[in-house]
Amino acid sequence: MPYKAIIGGTGYSNVLGDTGLVDQTVVTPFGTVQLAVGRGDIDDIVFVTRHGADHSIPPHRVNYRANLMALSQLGIERIIGLSAVGGLTREVRPGAIVVVDQIIDWTSGRAETFFDGGEWGVAHIDVTEPFCKDLRHTILDLQSEQGIAMQPEGVYVACKGPRLETAAEVRMHASLGGTVVGMTGAPEASLARELGIHFASICTSVNNAAGLDGESVKFDDTQQAEQVEALLSLSIASLRAPAVVECGCSVGPRILHEPTAWKPPRRAPVS
Repeated sequence: MPYKAIIGGTGYSNVLGDTGLVDQTVVTPFGTVQLAVGRGDIDDIVFVTRHGADHSIPPHRVNYRANLMALSQLGIERIIGLSAVGGLTREVRPGAIVVVDQIIDWTSGRAETFFDGGEWGVAHIDVTEPFCKDLRHTILDLQSEQGIAMQPEGVYVACKGPRLETAAEVRMHASLGGTVVGMTGAPEASLARELGIHFASICTSVNNAAGLDGESVKFDDTQQAEQVEALLSLSIASLRAPAVVECGCSVGPRILHEPTAWKPPRRAPVS
């Protein structure tokens, strides 16, 4: 059975309940990953919690390479990432949902590629469109049917964390065209592209970014909690839907030095 995957926070896995999931351990060259496989009518869906079941892993310590490699080893070709973010503009108030289409990466110190030189090889990927055009199209098509209001595009500004941004940084991010700010969008998207995986991201705002209202950050995740079930349902339907728009996710990297430690998958486009 072809699996699909959802990567999210603790709140997203909790709504499914223990009876809906089976824990599974996957060993990768980059570390061991604990994930959960759905049962019953979601037995084709794999769930990964970035921060661990008890939210004990900070954003700069998430093993992004292991998470993505584990999903690739299971043969997964489609992933939707669900993220809580801060809004950088007055249009992205708490509760707003954005299907981001671009990313600005300000993170540092993270293992952000599988092609690390030596036995891991050297390669480049095209991230002109960092998120899968087809999955984004499908999400936006289905969201109206499910009555979920979403902003159809936006720029995700990825910061290292775990600290939040200063008011000056928020003004800079907004001036560069940023829509939302978060800590986990990079390097998930680019790692998925290196593996030829179709990856899209749905972001829910839980706070106005620092200084936007002339005051300190105040979190309001009430609406996010209410949206969790609907977003999970939308994500599952989108992952299962047939491809309708051509994208370049499956093209794979341009390899300059072939890795010997592992072989990057050569995937056919999802149909």
